Amino acid sequence: MIVLALDTAGVDCSAALYDSAAGRVLSVVSEPIGKGHAERLMAVIDQALAEANLQLGSVKRIAVVVGPGSFTGIRVGVAAARGLALALGVPAVGVTTLEVLAHTYQVEHPGSPVVVAMDAKRNEVYTQAFGADSHPLNGPAAISPDDVAELARVLSADVTGSWAPRPEQHPVADDNPEFAGRDRFDIAVVARIGAGKPQTSDRPKPLYLRGPDAKPQTGFALERKATFTAD
Repeated sequence: MIVLALDTAGVDCSAALYDSAAGRVLSVVSEPIGKGHAERLMAVIDQALAEANLQLGSVKRIAVVVGPGSFTGIRVGVAAARGLALALGVPAVGVTTLEVLAHTYQVEHPGSPVVVAMDAKRNEVYTQAFGADSHPLNGPAAISPDDVAELARVLSADVTGSWAPRPEQHPVADDNPEFAGRDRFDIAVVARIGAGKPQTSDRPKPLYLRGPDAKPQTGFALERKATFTAD
């Protein structure tokens, strides 16, 4: 089965093709752009297909990163995945950023539980714990830094992600100073996780653990009055 994986949830705009039968990544294209995912995603997909020497019709499953992460970026990726899945008549599955960071870290540190901790700003941390077998031990949540530390203590687990206390626990080396300290999601890992997800009738949807930072102003609404003119 050929899997097309997409990620627009963070600073990267990424696509990869994965052959699940062969267990082989066929191509990876990832551009650290920060913003503008909607403008770049289709070109990134086309490049990934070209490098894998495949046509879009070869894709039998789409995996997309659903968050938590950038509100705008997540919507771009999920909308693209759902549209492509509908056009191709193939299933689409969602993969969380927390799953990706856990799997990435456990490849280098097998056999240990891990607490994924993404800096969510406003003194909150997007968090989820995973056992040594990479299965989740709880649900994803936005909690306080103190609660993250307590969770890691109770589980005797490492902490990984942008909130991780030690640099060596960050799962992906950051080679772009512009995005230093930001979470990055390995698109090849997204593809592998997506290939192993059970197929359901549910379509992927964004995983938001709190409301958006940008909200409409209140208290400044102008009264609207109807204006009539005589004939």
